[in-house]
Amino acid sequence: MRGSSHLAIGLITGVAVAGLVPGIPFSLAGIALAGFSSLAPDLDHPESRLSKRLGFTQHYVRWAFAAGALALAAYAYFQRAPGSEQRLYYTAALAFGLIGVGMQGGSARRLALLFTGLGTVVAGLYTEQLWLSLLGTFVALAPFTSHRSWTHTIWATALWTYIGHLADQHLGWRGVALYAGTGYASHLVADTLTKSGIRWFLPIWEYSFKVPLISTGSASGNILEVGICVGYALLVLGLVVGSMHLV
Repeated sequence: MRGSSHLAIGLITGVAVAGLVPGIPFSLAGIALAGFSSLAPDLDHPESRLSKRLGFTQHYVRWAFAAGALALAAYAYFQRAPGSEQRLYYTAALAFGLIGVGMQGGSARRLALLFTGLGTVVAGLYTEQLWLSLLGTFVALAPFTSHRSWTHTIWATALWTYIGHLADQHLGWRGVALYAGTGYASHLVADTLTKSGIRWFLPIWEYSFKVPLISTGSASGNILEVGICVGYALLVLGLVVGSMHLV
């Protein structure tokens, strides 16, 4: 399913949580969190909507490798005497330069996400916020896994919900876990409607659960995605309006 459809379904799910769950305050930030969470499983795909947003530093990563190559070469030339050690530094400089040149598109974005995630981990450790470090770990590792593998499982959903729970405890913002968890789960439910399906219980069970309604990327599939989003929005709107009248 397309990223725009996942985002729409996540936002609608956030509205459902805000308008229907007792004790959860209506929050635009919470709805936005549900939308963000609905895109998180696709961090395992370098071309996904969220990967592109979080991997905005990819161009700087390439420049960083180029700068590292120049720094190593300069150090070898000015600080090392000719010989085997100098040649070793030149070889390392060449390797850095080739890596920078070779990184294109998805590979550069993966590395940018790795640095973003590790930076978030360090920020969490420095501020003693476990949820922030766990979030950074997720962002750092997800791009290096195969698409629709562990990020598309019930276990990843539980981890994401737990991260929200920890954030709830630290920030005192009621509903974080529910907004985050339902937004994340909405992605898995939506992907279950595609012909590929997803393996909810990987690695314990390899079975791919699917209700093959949507052919992702096809014209008919795109139309069906829009129809599902509109139908879901109307259903949630009706339920929220109905609950308001009962109050």
